[in-house]
Amino acid sequence: MTRASTIACAVLLALVMAAAGLFGGIAWENHRAEENSHEPNAVDIGFAQDMSVHHDQAILIANTVNADVAPEVKGLADRIAATQAAEAATMRGWLDWFGLPPTSDRPMAWMHPGDHDHEQTTVDDDEPPMPGLASTDELARLSDARGTAAEVLFLQLMVRHHRGGIEMATAAQNSDTASAPTRRLALSMITEQGDEVGQMTLLLRARGATA
Repeated sequence: MTRASTIACAVLLALVMAAAGLFGGIAWENHRAEENSHEPNAVDIGFAQDMSVHHDQAILIANTVNADVAPEVKGLADRIAATQAAEAATMRGWLDWFGLPPTSDRPMAWMHPGDHDHEQTTVDDDEPPMPGLASTDELARLSDARGTAAEVLFLQLMVRHHRGGIEMATAAQNSDTASAPTRRLALSMITEQGDEVGQMTLLLRARGATA
């Protein structure tokens, strides 16, 4: 690794950590200041647990795409990884603050209250436990892909992943029971990921591909 690359990585890490700390601090100060919002409810907890796991895979996808892709694709992948790492750190900070586990044993139950099909997810299910997730086979294909093929597969996987994330964030943002900090974070994700879906759609179109 060159000296310039090392410096760039260090700067990126510093920016991610600073963003996570700032976001978490502001959110929690607002959270504690709001009446009757000191304890998280099922939507707050489920959203933080599931969305942080969902973000983990977005970071994995972004870090898996080969370095030989076009600069605009690699730059977008790096920005997605940094943004979602900061957001995941914020959500896990919330969970840790209240002494709650970082993951749920019933993924997506908060989005489907009373639906027992979502409370007993098994590894044999045809559907992924959360919307938009890539399969192990798709991640392996991305790892092996090079050049334009890698760009197209990365963009397609990430568009689908973002659309799943937007679905989850919309459910939290529209929830009558979610706390204000949860709704604010969800809304920022909807805006941010919606913009990125637009960018990725244009990048796919330039490569003669669709989402």
